[in-house]
Amino acid sequence: MNARTLRKAVLVAGAALVVRRALRRRVGRSPLWPLPALEEPTSGRPRARALTLLVTRHEQIADGVVQLRLEGHELPAWRPGAHLDLVLPSGLVRQYSLCGDPEDTSSYTVAARLIPADEGGRGGSREVHEQVQEGAEVEVRGPRNRFPLDTKAPAHLFVAGGIGITPILPMLREVAARGGDWRLLYGGRSRASMPFLEDLAKLDAHGDRVTVVAEDTDGRPDLAGALAATAPGTAVYCCGPEGLMAAVEEQLPGGRALHLERFTPRNTADGNGPFEVELRRSGTVVEVPADSTVLAAVRAELPNVSYSCEQGFCGTCQQRVLEGEIDHRDELLTDSERGDSMLICVSRARGERLVLDL
Repeated sequence: MNARTLRKAVLVAGAALVVRRALRRRVGRSPLWPLPALEEPTSGRPRARALTLLVTRHEQIADGVVQLRLEGHELPAWRPGAHLDLVLPSGLVRQYSLCGDPEDTSSYTVAARLIPADEGGRGGSREVHEQVQEGAEVEVRGPRNRFPLDTKAPAHLFVAGGIGITPILPMLREVAARGGDWRLLYGGRSRASMPFLEDLAKLDAHGDRVTVVAEDTDGRPDLAGALAATAPGTAVYCCGPEGLMAAVEEQLPGGRALHLERFTPRNTADGNGPFEVELRRSGTVVEVPADSTVLAAVRAELPNVSYSCEQGFCGTCQQRVLEGEIDHRDELLTDSERGDSMLICVSRARGERLVLDL
């Protein structure tokens, strides 16, 4: 190779390196490049760092309820009310509240109730029961906490329905350890289907703080009576079926702080109607039918748009909204975030059109 050829090769290689670096910077500024970028694209929220944990216990602790112990090393800390994203063998992602000891940095404990298809189950709980067995490795993300315990409240009333006891159990332990004023109203279909009854009995040494109501023998819990017995300033925590949480919201006396934990999208009186979504960067307009979601419509055009839980809880599908009124149906975004963004897996338009930064 003569000197002239060598110089030419060096120049070509250098130019290629410059182009590659410029391309990486351009993609970094706008991950959907070469679609046109807006001045400040903020769409999407990165997923939490994933951990791979070992299932060391898969135990049935009540009728239709299994408990998993997931072990690792120096696991991220959590406080009562936190939950994990559990990535199942099929790739489905489901959220489960942590119900173990926050001081244990070597394991996480979660519990899952089997939800049949005729009750709205979509297959995730069946995978947990049948496929996530001892010795398996599972991927988790989190923990995250959108149901934090208010330790400064003068008193606490906890209301749990069925598997809704899972985020509340660590709260009870902490409040009891602090010597706080607390009560629990715990309802379920039957005592056999209600997990952690023995744990609750140990916490309620004098038998005057925990009220267990099994529907097959005792009927429905007296929500009105339990709420009316609270003093102003009481923090009321509720997790369970949507009907239970709606009843607590309706009957809550004034002057009490209500905290709810949902793992299904909030019901809305507005119903579903069709609308259109403009993807501003490409200029594409997609139709969102009444029986579908913004996520489904967008992914038909942009298959690589990130999503995960499809329930409005993980935040992966958060997108910036440039125009239009949003019907928020998630339980995650803050008030400030709701002003100009939405979770496209569950939220919809209040009008006929939305414009997204996509």
